[in-house]
Amino acid sequence: MASEEELFASVDALLNEEPHLPPPAERARLREAAGITQARLAAALKTTTQSVKNWENGRSEPKSPRLDAYQRLLNGWAAKYPAPGAAPAVSAVATAPAASAEPAASEAARADAPQPVDVPGAGPTRPAIRPAAASRRPASARSAADPRFPHGPLAVLGGDGCAYGVDGIVLDCPAATVVELVEWTLRASGLGAPRLHRNGKDSDPLIVLTAAAAVKLGLPERLEGHEQRRSLRLPEDHPVVQQVARAKWRLTQRGFGPWARIYRKIQGRERQCVQLAVLSWDALDPRSWPGVAEMEPAAIARVLGVYAQRVITPRGSTAVSGLELMTALRPPTRAVQDPQTGNWVPGRNPGSLGVEPVDPAPPEATPEHPVVVDSGWSGGFLNEEAYQWVRDVSLLSDEECTLPYAVGLDLNTAFLAAAARLVVGLSAPDHFVGPKFNPKIPGSWLVDLSHVEVDPRLPSPFTPDGTRPTGPAWYQTHTVAYAQELGYNVAPVEGYLRRETGAYLDPWHDRLKAAYVDTLADLGVTRELTDVEFLAAMERHKDADPAMAAVLAAIKATVKGGIGKLRERPQGRKYQEGERWPALQRPTWRPDIRAAVISKARINMHRKLRNMATMTGLYPLAVLSDCVVYPSPGDSPLDFLPYAASGKPQPGGFRLGPTPGLAKLEGVQSMLWAVDLMEQGYNPARHIKGGDAVLDEGE
Repeated sequence: MASEEELFASVDALLNEEPHLPPPAERARLREAAGITQARLAAALKTTTQSVKNWENGRSEPKSPRLDAYQRLLNGWAAKYPAPGAAPAVSAVATAPAASAEPAASEAARADAPQPVDVPGAGPTRPAIRPAAASRRPASARSAADPRFPHGPLAVLGGDGCAYGVDGIVLDCPAATVVELVEWTLRASGLGAPRLHRNGKDSDPLIVLTAAAAVKLGLPERLEGHEQRRSLRLPEDHPVVQQVARAKWRLTQRGFGPWARIYRKIQGRERQCVQLAVLSWDALDPRSWPGVAEMEPAAIARVLGVYAQRVITPRGSTAVSGLELMTALRPPTRAVQDPQTGNWVPGRNPGSLGVEPVDPAPPEATPEHPVVVDSGWSGGFLNEEAYQWVRDVSLLSDEECTLPYAVGLDLNTAFLAAAARLVVGLSAPDHFVGPKFNPKIPGSWLVDLSHVEVDPRLPSPFTPDGTRPTGPAWYQTHTVAYAQELGYNVAPVEGYLRRETGAYLDPWHDRLKAAYVDTLADLGVTRELTDVEFLAAMERHKDADPAMAAVLAAIKATVKGGIGKLRERPQGRKYQEGERWPALQRPTWRPDIRAAVISKARINMHRKLRNMATMTGLYPLAVLSDCVVYPSPGDSPLDFLPYAASGKPQPGGFRLGPTPGLAKLEGVQSMLWAVDLMEQGYNPARHIKGGDAVLDEGE
């Protein structure tokens, strides 16, 4: 009879065996079912096409670590494309029945539906899926996206124990405490989202708590205090916070606030982290998510689900989500092989900002930054901000004053358009004295641009308030390059330049642009519309679908907030000048990148203003951020925008359309009223547009 030691040795040998791959013919079938060529698979696994052919005809087998990756891929394909005639896999998830047309019948079906039965040894049971009238596709289509997360990225928990997910699914959530909710989410909910980059991480599941759900879990319905509610946190002696600690879960340094992250240290490859958002604690800022907090749970799930699908699973304010999206699309590390040991270790991902924060150059920092305080820097700072300019009334012509309307044009996500193909620094700055200007090198330059002549009816391209510079000042590369474009020589005195460069924001721009255009299309605003049709569609788009209109507002807030977050200022009463605040520990605290985006956006605006003056003889009344106001003979931009004889818009000026960087009608006011505002020192653009002149640096 075998001894215990022999049995354990045999079991350990089985555990230590290499992963078992399906037969060669099955490997080829799965690849073909997924529509992937052998060459593409070879590129993904960093091997040769011949090696893939050998694996599929049984001549050779892959070795670790390629073996592990290949097995994971085949397992994923096997779940999506089972062999013909194979028995379907047993699942504890009940398929959503067809939606009932009668609400009463739906409730009766919900009450009579059989509950899932726990099978000994089968592991945690998935929750039952309840029927929901809002469902737009069957459960089989949902699970096809990623079998690990069959119920989507998030759910909205109501006080009745129902968790409303994407595509109309409703899950039974038995949790009575926050700890039980976290464990249910990780073990039984089927929530989460796959990573956006192969070197990145899967998105943690998000549970949004309604006011009733928060109270049921032992949380206060509201957070009250003298600070802004979004800055409030539960005290450390609150029963829920202590309950979380006793269960060996952790909270991030932000504590238990409107957006709480509850986690345990990673064990193996599995992350254990759940994001909670408390609606009644103002987790969804109405400026970024207009009207969403007042919606029904299923509608909230729809809004957040579309945002998660097109942008990212929300991880905080839209500013936080915008910054997290940058990291998700440009992960700081990737697996590299140590040449000495042959082991795979984390290494810097090319094109990313890495894992270590870098200090900015003194002129790029804020006055309270330790780089400035500790060095006693007094050499000035970058002032690359958005326009806030109004033309002096004395520069208005009689003809302009007789025009009856002032029309505002707002550029669609102008700062997002500026991020496209924007080369920024990826490394720490180096100091140079008397450098020769190179428009291809990102950085900050001390140069005198006061000699550059600009038509006084246009704002200066070099200052946010549009006034002419009076002497040497610090400028970002795009601003100095524009002076050269205008035909002037530039002679920098100093420069803080970066040797390692790259288009860091390109994938961020591409994803948000697609999200913006797709969401506008859902609201009836498409590229195929004529200018007349476009203006009519923009007039009614917010009423077409309030949920999608809220998604659109959140996408726009993500752009501005994400850029602003690159220079997050210190917050909180406990901060003292000269101290390092938490945001400085992020590699994404990069005020130079923020300055580059704003500089390019402002220069793009000025270039269009010059072209408009050349083509039409029109000059703006005011510019606020990405909104420009023109005098007009009519109440439509069609009355003054330049068009060719063929009816097509003239290139170089403002054009109407849904694409980022193109214009839309923002408002119409009386020209006499606008002139009156200017005489009082007001900016007409602020009154037409509502006034969001700065990039919000977020929470």
